[in-house]
Amino acid sequence: MDRVVTKLWSWFERLYKSFLRLLPQLVTREFWRRKVFNSRFARALFIWLFLLAGALAMLSPLYVMFSMSLKTAKEIDTTSPLTWPQHPVWSNYITVLTNTNVSFWKFFRNTFLISSLSTIGVVLTSSMVAYPFAKMNFRGRDRLFIVLISTMMLPGIVTMIPTYILFKYLHWIDTFYPLIVPAFFGGGAYNIFLLRQFFMGMPKELDEAAFLDGASYATIFWRIVLPLSGPALATVSVFTFIFNWRDFMGPLIYLNDPDKQTLEVGLRTYQTLTNEQWHLIMAASVMVMVPLVIIFLFSQRYVVKGVVMTGFK
Repeated sequence: MDRVVTKLWSWFERLYKSFLRLLPQLVTREFWRRKVFNSRFARALFIWLFLLAGALAMLSPLYVMFSMSLKTAKEIDTTSPLTWPQHPVWSNYITVLTNTNVSFWKFFRNTFLISSLSTIGVVLTSSMVAYPFAKMNFRGRDRLFIVLISTMMLPGIVTMIPTYILFKYLHWIDTFYPLIVPAFFGGGAYNIFLLRQFFMGMPKELDEAAFLDGASYATIFWRIVLPLSGPALATVSVFTFIFNWRDFMGPLIYLNDPDKQTLEVGLRTYQTLTNEQWHLIMAASVMVMVPLVIIFLFSQRYVVKGVVMTGFK
């Protein structure tokens, strides 16, 4: 830690000396008139400061959570949440993972299984539904699509009780089926809309050339459309995986066995058992968040590309 502080201080010292060398130029009226107010410098500086302020605002809760996860219970009570711990306690993470009452390893396994299978189902079925709306002409297509999009305005709380009764009738309560099987029936109106817009942006010449070669709609879909839809499929995959990974209400309603709990429900259970020991709760929260951060960092390029290309025809 001392080595890191020394490097940061040396970097700050060099920056300060550079600022002192430029200070005589900054105080002149000519510099402000030509270089700032009448140039792109002011706009670039404003944009940079605005983005920096937004980034700090977004990262500050993550910093507080991570710093609190490395403190002791006494240090949390006596210091500010913004201060870095004097002696980071990395053993908090080991304490969380080795707790005998709550098995986070099982929670990770259950959550990963549900999220992975749900993502596969959503990507597969939403693309299959979106393709006819984008490339096929049939009677009532646009009206049916409007009905589909209108389901996005229906709150999930409205269908919660009927859905629970249906799954209870199927004897699916306390199983993973209610959290996985619905993903294989359409994939959701939002994902269908996003993929439809992406499919509509593909050149029609690809379909026409494939039809001339004797290809069917199914062949075009599997061999042409899907291979070219990597960014959009990646976007749907990331959004779906994050949603299922962070889902709290579904596992809370349908899963009763403690060994089948997911990370979100298990985190709440752990909070109750530890009597709100915030250094341990923050350590558990960091471990729950890390996989999502890694996934987003590796897939950010594809997500941005998929969202941007969806808006073009």
